[in-house]
Amino acid sequence: MNHEQDALKKRYLDLSRQANRRGIAIYSDFLTLNEQNLLHEARSQLETPYELDGGTIYAERKMAAFLPNGLAYEWKFPYVRLKICPKYPKYADALTHRDILGAVMNLGLERSKIGDILCQDGGSYYLFSEEKIGGYLCEALTKIRHTEVEVKLPSENDMLEPIVPKFLEKNGIITSNRLDSVVACFCNCSRSEASRLVLGGKVFVNGQEMISNTYACKEGDILSVRSFGKFIFDSCGGETKKGRVKIQYRVYA
Repeated sequence: MNHEQDALKKRYLDLSRQANRRGIAIYSDFLTLNEQNLLHEARSQLETPYELDGGTIYAERKMAAFLPNGLAYEWKFPYVRLKICPKYPKYADALTHRDILGAVMNLGLERSKIGDILCQDGGSYYLFSEEKIGGYLCEALTKIRHTEVEVKLPSENDMLEPIVPKFLEKNGIITSNRLDSVVACFCNCSRSEASRLVLGGKVFVNGQEMISNTYACKEGDILSVRSFGKFIFDSCGGETKKGRVKIQYRVYA
């Protein structure tokens, strides 16, 4: 474990200790998959249980809430879901995740204060941020690339309405449901390259780093592969004449 990872684990232990001693919920910033994996590894050393949430069922960046036993009040994660809309849709560019993130980072904010960014059909975009900077983003984020935008805080009803990320449905053929075979299919690469991605710590299954090529992927598994994207292993649908397995999966658009 390097110094940065060791410091992060100590931070988790400190947050858990604070929650336990003060009897209140204590929250982290938005955590990357690597940071969430370190949190899972530190579970046995924590003084409290924890929960993770990023605002959507398939969120990648998530906050951790450290929760002491017998918590005597109703708590909620301190994030907001901001809606970004072009002021003049007729003349607006089609914005990408990178465009929006770049504009937010240019405001001088730390990446850990921002969660997932979702681009929806119809020119609507959603950004999750820590609650305390939501108002600032509404005032300061006025332009993305050449497009003037409005950023709105949600109503309580808006926050209750779920947002489903866009996925592209695809079919593939694998030799087996071993992780390296599935990754090779999803990423359109050779099995040996897929194996290197796994062994290099680039593949996460359901939010946890998976460094064993022999892991057997199951229906419903969510795979994140660094530099390639996020995938959902949906189902197996029979065999080819050569005995290979037909699968259905989704790619995070």
